[in-house]
Amino acid sequence: MDIRSAENGSHGRYSVSVDGHEAEMTYSRTSPKLIIIDHTGVPDALRGRGLGQALARHAVEQARAGGWKIMPLCPFFRAQAMRHPEWSDIVNL
Repeated sequence: MDIRSAENGSHGRYSVSVDGHEAEMTYSRTSPKLIIIDHTGVPDALRGRGLGQALARHAVEQARAGGWKIMPLCPFFRAQAMRHPEWSDIVNL
């Protein structure tokens, strides 16, 4: 799965395209060491394929590699973080 990353100023986005549809996770960078994940969107045509989970894992991997923390305002990401205690080093619940 090819997850793309894009940042424009303090706003960022992870996205993946499948079968002509796009799933995304958006965030805001509040400092060099903290991002706030505020939205995860998966079109109905792509639901049930694990794309939201893949975007969440990607965000965690990027945070670990970049040395920053994640504050989850997005209900989906927050729920995923609660299911993955191994993310507690990165996610501020």
